[in-house]
Amino acid sequence: MLAVWKAADDIDIFESGWTFDHFYPIVGDTDGPCLEGWLTLTALAQATTRVRLGNLVTGIHYRHPAVLANMASTLDIISGGRLELGIGAGWNEQESGAYGIELGTPRERSDRFEEACEVLVGLLRDETTDFHGTFYQLTGARNEPKGPQRPHPPIVIGGSGEKRTLRTVARFAQHWNFLGGSPEEFSHKRDVLYAHCEAVGRDPKEILISSHVRFGPDGDPSGVAERAAALEAVGVDLAIVVLPTPHTPAILEPLAAAFEPLR
Repeated sequence: MLAVWKAADDIDIFESGWTFDHFYPIVGDTDGPCLEGWLTLTALAQATTRVRLGNLVTGIHYRHPAVLANMASTLDIISGGRLELGIGAGWNEQESGAYGIELGTPRERSDRFEEACEVLVGLLRDETTDFHGTFYQLTGARNEPKGPQRPHPPIVIGGSGEKRTLRTVARFAQHWNFLGGSPEEFSHKRDVLYAHCEAVGRDPKEILISSHVRFGPDGDPSGVAERAAALEAVGVDLAIVVLPTPHTPAILEPLAAAFEPLR
């Protein structure tokens, strides 16, 4: 991973790098090894100078949002203002159950997530934060020092739930991550997001939209670029390419060459 990130930092077509925030692998052998996302990201921030970086995405139930706000401000400082704060409502039953971390019902997850977003924005933006919700209570809470990005690092919300998640995106996010799919599937979710933006008085142009794009079975980078181009045509701003394993810098040059015509 370190070799890939350092190599990508020197190739300007790569704008950002992402880890995930899980304790068990979510593909392949789910009993296999898995590095903790935030500590890994901190190390990768020190090893790079240009690419923006973040977790796609942090399950909000793993860490109290006040703790997460302090982590985010610290990493924003360490990275020189390159952090993208990726957050989500949480979904992984296997690791949550194994660790005894309460995941909750889908409704509880969404309610908790909306409260957490309010807590995070307050602590990242304001001198003190008071909040009295069902899941979180803060009184005169401080988060200092804050990072260089003002009013706070961009909030990236991952997920496609039409009733709650995309409404939360419209309220709080500067970046929405679509987990991947066909242009038709994306277009439907985009229209739902735009309707939520209209309902809350938000200009959807304020929200950058990314999508995961995956290699096909043949491992051909040109196919990745073609899928990204099809998504770009219907409104995706940023392609987040899921690199095949084992991770090696050898994939970066042909991938960059495949994407060059899309610039």
